[in-house]
Amino acid sequence: MFGDSFFKKVEQKTNVSKDSILNLANKLQNGNMKDEATLSEVVDEIANMTGKNITKEKKDKIIKTIINDQVPEDVDKMF
Repeated sequence: MFGDSFFKKVEQKTNVSKDSILNLANKLQNGNMKDEATLSEVVDEIANMTGKNITKEKKDKIIKTIINDQVPEDVDKMF
């Protein structure tokens, strides 16, 4: 699907490795996205990958939004 050159470009721009991307993709594809524990792991992993700190309140809001199918088209404007 994506070649190594794609992942190298992403890694250069984001400092996120190909393995991290693929592991996250597998977790998203195979996980239950209505399960709070799974969502919590995904949110934590994304926060770690991006070097962002996330408060418990914001994490809970993200999880609740996903579980209730309330994710807006403009996710970046959600928070």
